[in-house]
Amino acid sequence: MNNLLRALLILYFDSDNIFLIICQILYMLSVSALLVKAGSKWWHALIPWYREYELARAGKRESEGRKYALICFFSTISRIIGSVVISISTNSEILTVAPIFVIVQVALSIAYIIYTIKVYSGYIELYGVKKRWLILCLIYLTRMIPGLVWGLSSKYQPKERIDEFDKAEPSLVVPPSSMQKGLDVKLEERVVKGFLKETQYLLKDINVEIPKGHMVLLLGGSGAGKTTFINAVNGYEKANATVTLDNKDIYTEYKKMIYEVGFVPQSKTMRDDDTVINTLTDAAEIRLPKDTTKEQINARVNEVMDIFGLLPVKNNMVKKLSGGQVKRLSISIEFLSNPSLFILDEPDSGLDGVMARELFEKLRIVADSGRIVMVITHSPDRVIDLFDDVIVLAKDSSRTGRLAFYGNIDEARAFFGKDKMEEIVKSINQIEEGGDGLADEYIAKYAEVH
Repeated sequence: MNNLLRALLILYFDSDNIFLIICQILYMLSVSALLVKAGSKWWHALIPWYREYELARAGKRESEGRKYALICFFSTISRIIGSVVISISTNSEILTVAPIFVIVQVALSIAYIIYTIKVYSGYIELYGVKKRWLILCLIYLTRMIPGLVWGLSSKYQPKERIDEFDKAEPSLVVPPSSMQKGLDVKLEERVVKGFLKETQYLLKDINVEIPKGHMVLLLGGSGAGKTTFINAVNGYEKANATVTLDNKDIYTEYKKMIYEVGFVPQSKTMRDDDTVINTLTDAAEIRLPKDTTKEQINARVNEVMDIFGLLPVKNNMVKKLSGGQVKRLSISIEFLSNPSLFILDEPDSGLDGVMARELFEKLRIVADSGRIVMVITHSPDRVIDLFDDVIVLAKDSSRTGRLAFYGNIDEARAFFGKDKMEEIVKSINQIEEGGDGLADEYIAKYAEVH
């Protein structure tokens, strides 16, 4: 009977010691206070192990909460089993089994410490308090203090409540406040330096401001610096430049902005032997915030598949998709995180006119939702009516990429005196490349009026 009572006390209070039971009750009260302030139910704190999950969820650390709850569960069960085994074993048997339980408890304790830090880091951010509070959270006898202070004091208020961020699901819609900002690129130069070699200028003096909701064509001949420019814009290869998106500096806040900029390269990056839905779900788990629930991930994946017409083939293997479907899947992966800026390098490569048109119409929808879409394509005239603006890069006589034009499509036709975009490219290409060799003339002409 005594063993059963001990087991029950450990099961519920995590201990059979009176003093530690009192500490556990205070901890439960602290969890209850945090849950109430977060908009959850106070009595969730009374349910063993589930309270750890709910505690993590209230701190915007739901994914960590599941593991945290399991660690607490196995830790308790391990102590119960260890207590029972030791009580019924002989001394020689205890010497045999005790090291096993010690190793298990040490491993679980280390895991507990790691996930306690992860869970309470959410509260550090949520309440805007100093990280030194984590020390109290890690000590068994003081872990109830932060929760009681934050939960009971009116001085501390969470930035968000459960009932608020539970409703926040990824959406195609961009908040109206951000639609007035956009992308601002002020690039002085992009250079490379070789060993004992002179500095080589790849790009120079490129300044553009692109508002939200615009679909922009990036035009230029071979070697004009189109890929170098987009790598500078997305922060992959930094230039001597200031690049801001919605007034946030992509270079200085790169880690925060990494999923605000979606970049779709020419090459395919998915596994062939995986389904469309699994490919997108795996990508969503990486790209969406850590506290995104499984339900929200599934909803976002289905929303993106619907936008890009992939629902009918969601269970198909990637290797069985058509060229157009593969392109749309590549775009869908980048679109999962709801980027404000979407950059695509020849997304229509290898597609026929009909498939290319269908793809660009999807991109037009993305732009119309309040995002910026920037595209490199070698066949622009078949979809030019879908673009708002064009950036024209050209190599000057020193073979440095420069800005030859930026404006809307009609202005570009008037500026170059050409009806087709391919004709514009031909006019700025060097003579040895089969062009008209007028790059310096147009670069100078554009600089005069800007």
